[in-house]
Amino acid sequence: MRHIDVHKLADDARFNRFHAGLLFWCALIIIFDGYDLAVVGIALPSIMKDMGVDATRAGFMVSSALFGMMFGAVIMGTIADRIGRPKAISVCIALFSVFTAAAGMTHDPVTFSMTRFLAGLGIGGVMPNVVAQMTEFSPRKIRGTMVTLMFSGYSVGGMLAAIMGKSLIQTYGWQSVFLAASVPVLIIPAVLKLMPESLPFLIRRNRLDSLKAVLGQMDSTYSAQATDRFDLPQAEKGTSAPISMLFLDGRGFSTVILWVAFFMCLFMVYALSSWLTKLMAGAGYSLGSALTFVLVLNFGAMAGAIGGGWLADKFNIKYVLVGMYTLAAISITLLGYKMPTEALFFVVALAGASTIGTQIVTYAYAGQFYPATVRGTGIGWASGVGRSGAILAPIVIGVLVSMSLPLQQNFTAMAVPAVIAVLAVLLIDHKRSASVIDSRSSQGAADSERTVVLRAQHRDS
Repeated sequence: MRHIDVHKLADDARFNRFHAGLLFWCALIIIFDGYDLAVVGIALPSIMKDMGVDATRAGFMVSSALFGMMFGAVIMGTIADRIGRPKAISVCIALFSVFTAAAGMTHDPVTFSMTRFLAGLGIGGVMPNVVAQMTEFSPRKIRGTMVTLMFSGYSVGGMLAAIMGKSLIQTYGWQSVFLAASVPVLIIPAVLKLMPESLPFLIRRNRLDSLKAVLGQMDSTYSAQATDRFDLPQAEKGTSAPISMLFLDGRGFSTVILWVAFFMCLFMVYALSSWLTKLMAGAGYSLGSALTFVLVLNFGAMAGAIGGGWLADKFNIKYVLVGMYTLAAISITLLGYKMPTEALFFVVALAGASTIGTQIVTYAYAGQFYPATVRGTGIGWASGVGRSGAILAPIVIGVLVSMSLPLQQNFTAMAVPAVIAVLAVLLIDHKRSASVIDSRSSQGAADSERTVVLRAQHRDS
């Protein structure tokens, strides 16, 4: 009888077609998710003009989706640990595709906000699930890179929304970019068929044939045998993943502090995503030029996510985050000051790298902080609590915009959360991270094995 440690098998696997396929599908889902999220900020000036709403009310309209995202992240992250991730991800895709398209057929702020709330359930729900999926199946040595590379699709989606916005809104109206969001429903059958199920989920459901098939795809060196037994660590043997597990084993304080970091990061992300186009248009740029800033913001975000993931694999991810949040505080503050256009593009790219890019690395950190059995729940709750920051951001900045304050004061307000996030990340007890504990356990097992071998050699001699 062989006892198989499925987590160690996943950690030590070499990158292959299985990982590439998983990366492709998760990245594609995030591209669609990023498009659905960015499309409102792209179309906001046109929506405000068409519906005759002021900046304050527009802020509430934008926040309706973010309010839905808060519930979606908590509900779908927790449910996925119970019904399986592929099913939960498919439900989320259906929600954000159908109801974003429906928002394009509305004519008043109330109906628009209702459809965007329902779309937000899917937008927010899909994020923790794809992060948990990539974290679980990625080889340990490239895990941070894999997660952030996947999540860079979020920026690709934002860039796609900006490109389509420039070409479609002035010709066909703002509704066209919303109707285009219905396309992702077409990939749901492929997600249900090709997306692997969580390994602990398969073990708890005693679906051992499916488990062996996934393990064989994940690691070509694994050869299934009838006598194989698959054991979960004691902490992962429960049949559910209640929120109380996020506070066990000394993780309580760090869990709360991680929520603070998510709150502050998402405040910055959605403040910029929602109001950058409007602020730049108000500063004298044309709509086309203002949308170019969104392209640059998301290009920087993609570079920041990939670069941050690479740094997180090479160095301590906690201190990588501290550096990225510090850069966010500096770059966002600089956006409020006059400078040459080329320099402004560079600063906007830095702001994207250190806000949206940092959000992605923060998700990766949350995925590594919690053990596999509560990974979806942990990421979901961190994301869900953080969504309150995302909800407040468009409203708070909308109020500031309506007050006609100087440009630098608007951007300074967006930069303050970065300073708070730096302090929050510094307070996280990194020793409680599941990735650190697993690494120590693996090292201890290896040391014990070496000790046994040395003793045997000593007896033989």
